[in-house]
Amino acid sequence: MLSYTVTFLIIALIAGALGFSGVAGASASIAHVCFVLFLILFLVSFISGRRPPAV
Repeated sequence: MLSYTVTFLIIALIAGALGFSGVAGASASIAHVCFVLFLILFLVSFISGRRPPAV
C-alpha cells in the first residue's frame, strides 16, 4: 500500500514538473487516499496486535 503511495506521488511530481496539471492532481489525490488507507490499516493492525492461537 505504501509503495503505491510513493509511486503515485512520484508520478504527480513528474507530471507537475512537465505541466500536466490534470494528471498531477489526480495522481496526488490517489496518493493521498492510499496513504490515509495505509495509516488506518496500520493503526487497526497495531491496536489489534498479534494474539496467540487458541488452544
